[in-house]
Amino acid sequence: MKHVCMLISVADINAARKFYEDLFGLEVFQDYGRNIAFTCGLALQQDFDWLVDLPKEKILKKSNNAEIVFEEQDFDGFLNKLKHYPDIEYLGEVIEHSWGQRVIRFYDLDGHIIEVGEDMKMVIKRFLASGMTMEEVSVTMGASIEDLAKLLNS
Repeated sequence: MKHVCMLISVADINAARKFYEDLFGLEVFQDYGRNIAFTCGLALQQDFDWLVDLPKEKILKKSNNAEIVFEEQDFDGFLNKLKHYPDIEYLGEVIEHSWGQRVIRFYDLDGHIIEVGEDMKMVIKRFLASGMTMEEVSVTMGASIEDLAKLLNS
């Protein structure tokens, strides 16, 4: 068995497609009109209620029980790009997790939580550039030196 994609419900397939293409740079793999699949494994479905045979009122907006996660090498550049979307509803400010990764969370057009985090390889590089040893980075991030080396070499 293999995982194929994550399919999310959208009200307007064209608006959602533009949002994901423009903000995240996603590329369309397949376009079936009211269903679009991106090369990354995310798919959009208009008329989700029809697809899963549920009443429209059962399709919830802002269920807050899952998030779509992206990592960005140029995190600060992404934050600047995000400023060009004045209607974005944020779940808070940028936070830095205890392991050093900076993230921002917000809702997409249809109320799905989006998390954009600093690329973990960049977190390691930032720590090393600040003068930390690999051992110190390992302790701070709660990851083995071997796992950090895998990330750096990927």
